[in-house]
Formats: sequence, C-alpha cells, structure tokens
Amino acid sequence: MKDEDPINKEVEKMKKIQILGTGCAKCMKLTENAEKAARDAGVEFEIEKVQNINDIMNYGVMMTPALAVDGVVKSVGKVLSVEEIKKFL
Repeated sequence: MKDEDPINKEVEKMKKIQILGTGCAKCMKLTENAEKAARDAGVEFEIEKVQNINDIMNYGVMMTPALAVDGVVKSVGKVLSVEEIKKFL
C-alpha cells in the first residue's frame, strides 16, 4: 500500500497558466477568460504573465496573445473563450 503525501497531491493539481503577450487589450482579455475558466472548473491555478519578447519567443510563439498550461503552448494568436480554455485544464 502506497502512502499518499497530501502536500504533493495538491502540487500535482495546481495548474500553471501562462499568458504570453505584451500586455495589450487582447492579452488582458485572455487573462480574464483564463482566470474565469479555472475558477469555473474548480482548478487550483497560478497565472503567470510572460511579457518579455525573448521569453515569449523561447516558447516558439511568434504571435500573441498565446496561452500555455504547465509550460505547453495551447493556443497562439487568439483570445480563447472561457469554454475553450476549460478544455485545456
């Protein structure tokens, strides 16, 4: 029987949502939609805004806004709806 560590279990559930963009209106709307999607889905989350152009390019992103979840780019160049974002969580 394997003992489960409740602290590590919580860390596993936590999603890191990254918004890649320079802070434009579309980036802000994507951030707002991502926060709402995570709350609606009952997901523990942390939002990180990646605004440095070199950091954005390191993700392979050439068009913003972009959304990454746990470091994996899920969408580039559009503002996803709350329902679209939920599918990635």
